[in-house]
Amino acid sequence: MDAFTGVVTTGIYCRPGCSGAPLQRNTRPYTFAAAAEAAGFRPCLRCRPDREPAPGWVDAPELVCRALRSIANGALDDATEDALAARLGVSARHLRRLFDVHVGATPAEVARSRRAHFARRLLDDTDLPLAHVSAAAGFNSVRQFNRVMKDVFRFTPQELRARRHAPDRLVADGGLELRVPYRPPLAWPAMLSFLAPRAIPGVETIDLEGGIYRRVVALGDAPGVIEVWDEPARAALRLRLHLPAFDGLVHLLTSVRRLFDLDADPAVIDTALARDRTLRPLVRARRGVRVPGAIDPFEVSVRAVLGQQVSVGAATKLAGRLVERYGCPVPGIAALGLTHLFPDAASLARADLTDVGLTRARAGAVNALARSVAAGDLELDRARDLDHTVAELQTLPGFGPWTAQYVAMRACGERDAFPASDLGLRRALGDNPSARAEAWRPWRAYGAIQIWLGPA
Repeated sequence: MDAFTGVVTTGIYCRPGCSGAPLQRNTRPYTFAAAAEAAGFRPCLRCRPDREPAPGWVDAPELVCRALRSIANGALDDATEDALAARLGVSARHLRRLFDVHVGATPAEVARSRRAHFARRLLDDTDLPLAHVSAAAGFNSVRQFNRVMKDVFRFTPQELRARRHAPDRLVADGGLELRVPYRPPLAWPAMLSFLAPRAIPGVETIDLEGGIYRRVVALGDAPGVIEVWDEPARAALRLRLHLPAFDGLVHLLTSVRRLFDLDADPAVIDTALARDRTLRPLVRARRGVRVPGAIDPFEVSVRAVLGQQVSVGAATKLAGRLVERYGCPVPGIAALGLTHLFPDAASLARADLTDVGLTRARAGAVNALARSVAAGDLELDRARDLDHTVAELQTLPGFGPWTAQYVAMRACGERDAFPASDLGLRRALGDNPSARAEAWRPWRAYGAIQIWLGPA
């Protein structure tokens, strides 16, 4: 599906529904904003296609989809196209050839568009100084920032800020506020109801009545707090950030999108799942269910190990003890119910975790996971395919099929992961859940979440 239209007579590109009405013979279709920009078009100042979420799913080879998701996760912020291609197991030349056919822009051009669009949002929504906007968006220098913004938008950052509309600005009662767009609908209450019993004490809190998610984060070496709630009328989450600095903020926004699965296309997913007789009533009652992801993939992976063969409540208590014993204290935020950063992999690699109540076997599993992540042997990202990810996880002690699939689903963002041995899935789908869920591909993870959420 073409998301944007370039107009050759004006040199701009628009999103569907723009009030401009160019002659069809003067238009060119584009799926990606980066492709329109690579072709020389600038974003329309009326319909603002640069504020549109990037496509969450495209009709392209899986390799291209994984490369796009890796770029969205910052894979090209500090690396080259050659490095990205190597992670995907192909040559850079082959990757660029696929992008030319299926995207219409190079991987580097897609990454440039991502940074430029994020910077434009900061220019619109905040009063951050221009140098801070440049650093927050991941540019290497203010000079590069100025050049890229002029190339993409045909205006300098100063000119773009001067053109912003006052009604779009956000006024925060303390902290920096941004809007994070998504494709509606979003089943926000369902998302919070899944996360609430699994929230790690001291690290996360969820106000179900107010619909607010809070947690401790780290941007660089500086800890802070984020608060997130839904603005359905704007098809965006509202994000309030309490941070001492904003350098590299684009990476944190990527993590927020990953946590709440904001790049998903619910129209495609819900239509596919509603064909199943068990899922149909759930999908109709809860449209826009997403797969809860991770701010920190390592954190969610540890939480999965703690949840083996115990109740959700018991695993949450164990997670709280682990954080209290090995996490990094963050002063001044206890009033929000938050106290610590989750411990990093190096801290847990050789810790004696039996002192927080873990069995020796489970403590060994967390140690092995932490050592593998700390050494760089295990990368909890989406550069590899599902089978490879699951097989690699199962080489770790204590990682059976359920744990590997669950980690692939939530920490690695694998949309087709499916822990078939799960008791809840077996109760809902019978003794052979895998056979039943075969028709859900490639959205089996979303079907599993619908069932875990229970009756609508």
